[in-house]
Amino acid sequence: MEFRRRMIGTDTLVTEVRSGPDAEWSAATAPVAGYPSPFTEDWEVRQAVGHGAKDGSVVLPFQPLSFRDFMLFEQHNVNAARGWARRFRPGLARIADGVESVTRKTFPAFRPKPLWYRKPIYYMSNASTLVPSGTPVAAPPYSSALDYELELAFVLRAPLYNATPEEAVRAIGAFVVLCDFSARDVQIAEMNSNFGPQKSKHFMTSLSSTAVEAADILDRWTTLPSTVSLNGEIVARPDSSSPKWSLGEMLAHSSAGERLYPGELCATGTYVNGSGMEINRWLAPGDVLRLEIEGVGTIEHAIVPHE
Repeated sequence: MEFRRRMIGTDTLVTEVRSGPDAEWSAATAPVAGYPSPFTEDWEVRQAVGHGAKDGSVVLPFQPLSFRDFMLFEQHNVNAARGWARRFRPGLARIADGVESVTRKTFPAFRPKPLWYRKPIYYMSNASTLVPSGTPVAAPPYSSALDYELELAFVLRAPLYNATPEEAVRAIGAFVVLCDFSARDVQIAEMNSNFGPQKSKHFMTSLSSTAVEAADILDRWTTLPSTVSLNGEIVARPDSSSPKWSLGEMLAHSSAGERLYPGELCATGTYVNGSGMEINRWLAPGDVLRLEIEGVGTIEHAIVPHE
């Protein structure tokens, strides 16, 4: 089942559901993500209006309480590191190309750090700057290297604490498509600070306008086709078939010694070839970006100059 939220008038949000993409939308009669919102309706209305919502606008399908972003796909890290070197360190890129052509192995600096192979690592991002599909997007004023990242995300419907992977996966309430926008020219310096990404990530993240119940895709999420389109042209078909960690393992790690609550949002990290840096397709004003995961939803944004 799909669900979405719309603004009615200037002060009311309504949740609507449908059984499939060809069905009609109808009013929901219960919390469709499996939990009541932790926020007041007045606060959520103000957030939606702040994102530009007007009468009839489709807004975020739910308002996240927090946002953890994982990295499940090793080859994304490798491809992204190569792409970063191509643009920002061309001398290093040439050396790496030479090493890889001789050894037939991945240049060591392009692989994830050792901790990634031991634990499902993540960073905490800014849940307050999540915007719905359709919002105009500009690079932040301190960056000239705006990138997109296609990810699958889910929201918790039940609390977790010291959960097993089996317990944890049962707490997933609904799935959405997520775009983790990135300012690549400031990201590496921030990550080398040993504090993780900050201004390179926190300025904006977006969600699809629709979400789907967890049961609809939970057992097949790694097989769903996905596409990235720029200006009407499909430029990538990202791959999610080989995650290092399961969704249950992600959540079990997160809940170890830490209480998680309904409404918290988690993302898988970028699919392989799910970012522009991997395929050398960078965003620029005038572009129209469209991300889709079949069976989950779509995200679309016009890229505009920053003010």
